[in-house]
Amino acid sequence: MAIYHLCLKVIGRKAGSSAVASAAYRSTSRLRDDRLDRSHDFSAKRGVVHSEMLLPENAPEAWGDRERLWNDVEAFEVRKDAQLAREVEFALPREMTQAQGIELARDFVQGRIRGSWHDCRS
Repeated sequence: MAIYHLCLKVIGRKAGSSAVASAAYRSTSRLRDDRLDRSHDFSAKRGVVHSEMLLPENAPEAWGDRERLWNDVEAFEVRKDAQLAREVEFALPREMTQAQGIELARDFVQGRIRGSWHDCRS
């Protein structure tokens, strides 16, 4: 039997977070943070099975580059209490194959991109 797990978080400056650092951590990659003038390297982190970028249809093509996207977010949001991103974490049933889990996650995220993130609490 599958166990339900869903966790929604805000990544924001009020908590001292960096969107670039958060993206590097979650994708286990190395990203340069232009605002802080430093690199965040989580490429040695283990446990991430899959990571990819999914963007709305009308998003600039340049945002397909993770480093560019999150540096642009950091540059645009100037308030010290800015909400930079949202993290959605959910568990997938063990009975699914890795490919099925990735496809389910894509379907969920694409539904959220087309819809509103605000309606996922109800």
